[in-house]
Amino acid sequence: MASTHSNLDPAQADLKALKGKIPLIGLTGGIGSGKTAVSNLLGELGAGVIDTDLISHQITAPGGEAIPMIAKAFGDDFIDSQGALIRSKMRTLVFEDIKARELLEQITHPLIQQETVKQAMKLAKSGVPYLVFVVPLLIESGSWVKVIDYLVVIDCPEESQIQRVMHRNNMTRVEVENILKAQTSRNTRLAAANSVIENEGKLDELKSAASKLHQQLLKI
Repeated sequence: MASTHSNLDPAQADLKALKGKIPLIGLTGGIGSGKTAVSNLLGELGAGVIDTDLISHQITAPGGEAIPMIAKAFGDDFIDSQGALIRSKMRTLVFEDIKARELLEQITHPLIQQETVKQAMKLAKSGVPYLVFVVPLLIESGSWVKVIDYLVVIDCPEESQIQRVMHRNNMTRVEVENILKAQTSRNTRLAAANSVIENEGKLDELKSAASKLHQQLLKI
């Protein structure tokens, strides 16, 4: 589902207005790499964190702004009894049908863009030392690279990604592998990074790496 919110072109002007006033940090990585874990640690250290994946979930949760439009465009059978998007069903559809993916993006992108800018402006005014934008498909989008000042990539072996996502999302290996194929390659992400955090699954090591990264980002 990350494919529904990679491109934030209309929000570029708003976010670029912050450039030079506060460091804008992009944080990305393949599915299951540990982006949320690292961004949470940076948040605990004082960073302002805006998670576009979390925003995507919020607007497709019960009562979410995107739900009425999704139901109208795709039908009520894509909405569960609680009023939330059936993400597994939508994921299958958008992987098989590019027009369906484009339609979903037309609904979700503007809402995610608006909330991303809203949160960024609010956090910038709050006095945080830097902003972290967690974007699953940051490199794929192209536009985000023009916005951020510094790119952090969370990395781990592909097999670790597969096992984590299978366990976390109750997905099959084939489903996870299909998602990985749709994302940019590990090597492409690493080549674009200003900083890389290796996440082997050990919390103490991840905390130490996040602390070191925080000190680096304070110097930007």
